Amino acid sequence: MSLWIKICGTTSLDDALLAANAGADAVGFVFAPSPRRVTPAPVAAITAHLPEALEKIGVFVDAAFDDIESAVRACGLTGVQLHSDAGQDLPRRLRESFGESLRIVGVAHFGADAAAQVASIERDANVDAILVDSRTTTAVGGTGVAFDWTAARSTLFAGANGRQLPRIAAGGLTPANVAQAIAVLRPWGVDVASGVESSPGRKDPGKVRDFIANAREASAS
Repeated sequence: MSLWIKICGTTSLDDALLAANAGADAVGFVFAPSPRRVTPAPVAAITAHLPEALEKIGVFVDAAFDDIESAVRACGLTGVQLHSDAGQDLPRRLRESFGESLRIVGVAHFGADAAAQVASIERDANVDAILVDSRTTTAVGGTGVAFDWTAARSTLFAGANGRQLPRIAAGGLTPANVAQAIAVLRPWGVDVASGVESSPGRKDPGKVRDFIANAREASAS
């Protein structure tokens, strides 16, 4: 299976189409406090013009079920990325509402308790993949900070907790380092936001194309 690539922090139709045309598998929309924050109405206007095959992932941080369900329906989202303490029954409720067609991604943050986070997510039969991200004291994503890939390889990306859910690498990835991250971690997918921007919330076309091309080349080698 080819590498899954998500361009996150999308705020405009032009940037979403840029990602699609460059070969991304998914675009992400951040429904949480962030320089890249969006709301359902403009996202719905964007997704209406995107290719059907392009995944549209909503990123939620500590969001209530009703707010997530409403956004998925209004925006035609095909997946959700759940950060922080979303509630243990949230994936189950989303699965019951949307069925298997909704991709549900749980997020673990690199750090002292990351292995426990990963193990907990992996036990949830309603989660489809685990995204490993870095975080700072002020942000749970889009930090532009890379975590220690070598340290994470055996503990977070080895799939030693039974189900072996697909792993997505995020946090501080750029066109310059994505090949190294893939070589070390061998992830199922990669996710980038700030690493392909010209300014927060605005994508740099050259960086988007280079990121995807470099990631594809590294995955194939």
